[in-house]
Amino acid sequence: MKRALELGDRRLLICLGPGGVGKTTLSAALALNAAIGGRAVDVMTVDPAPRLLDALGLTAGDSTIQTVALTGLGAARGARLRALKLDPKATFDLLIERHAPSVSARDAILANRIYRNLSSALAGVADYMAMEQLLELHRDTSTGLVVLDTPPAREALDFLDAPRRMLELLGSRAVTLLSAGRSVLRGGFSMLDLAARAVLTAFDRLTGLHLLGDVQAFVGSFDGMYAGFADRAAQAQALIRDERTLVVLVTTAEAERVDQAIEFIEALTKLGLKLGAVAVNRMMAPLPDEAAIGRADLPAALKRKLKRNLDDFAALERREAAALKRLRASIPAGTRLIAAPDLGREPRTLKDLAELARSLYVADS
Repeated sequence: MKRALELGDRRLLICLGPGGVGKTTLSAALALNAAIGGRAVDVMTVDPAPRLLDALGLTAGDSTIQTVALTGLGAARGARLRALKLDPKATFDLLIERHAPSVSARDAILANRIYRNLSSALAGVADYMAMEQLLELHRDTSTGLVVLDTPPAREALDFLDAPRRMLELLGSRAVTLLSAGRSVLRGGFSMLDLAARAVLTAFDRLTGLHLLGDVQAFVGSFDGMYAGFADRAAQAQALIRDERTLVVLVTTAEAERVDQAIEFIEALTKLGLKLGAVAVNRMMAPLPDEAAIGRADLPAALKRKLKRNLDDFAALERREAAALKRLRASIPAGTRLIAAPDLGREPRTLKDLAELARSLYVADS
């Protein structure tokens, strides 16, 4: 028996999965389906394909949240869908402008060359900025559900672990060491700490880059802001583990993808994250009965060709069934298995996404 996917009172839905399984498209479809059902939904995607931007009506290069028109989709009263493409640097800049203790501190940070490179180059910064943006969306009381599309595969695990890593960084000796003055250095640091600073100082003299000075200026300019970063990191960590957060792992029924999904499930368990559902994308449609080919008024040669094709598809179906059986055996108890049929085409319009969303169902075990 097929049952429709119900999100209930979930406030946050996080989609994970390896690249190439349709995770971003499925994230958009889940968000659209919830919106059509009458909820106010925000969907944030990290790296959408151009066709998905077109389907949602988003402007490429625009990092502001944009309203998606639901006209003609039969949306219920109260329906609203907004979409956002993450821009880590713009998010970091906004964070500095909002939380810097003074205008001079804000300007010093934004002008610092370490900050300019750090805010756009490091993956860890992008991970944490996505969490900051997520908190911003989640705090909006007009929004009933936030759907988050994460980076692919291993990067998603780094992404989910970003709040913990930020908390570790803010409490590390490295930050304390780099922001310390001479008088403090003479007091409570080890010889190893002092040696590290000595190496950076020598590097500055040789290269003329003034790296240590820039790093110290960068770290020092955040005085008064570290507590806020730590507080928001703790909030993000709590949010992704909240009971009303649903973590959905997206995969396909190919053997290699199932192997990746099983590894993913094990990694999530080690991070202490509860998996709520596994969505198997691009499931094969039911095959026709071979007897129907025999009864059809067709030339014998065409019937033989159709039967050969049917045999090939039946072999694929058996491999799919075997992969799904192995996947079911690896899913934690209580985790829902969601099936997403193959539409036979890439969703390119909102109507395509709505069709995909409405075709989702919770598969029986």
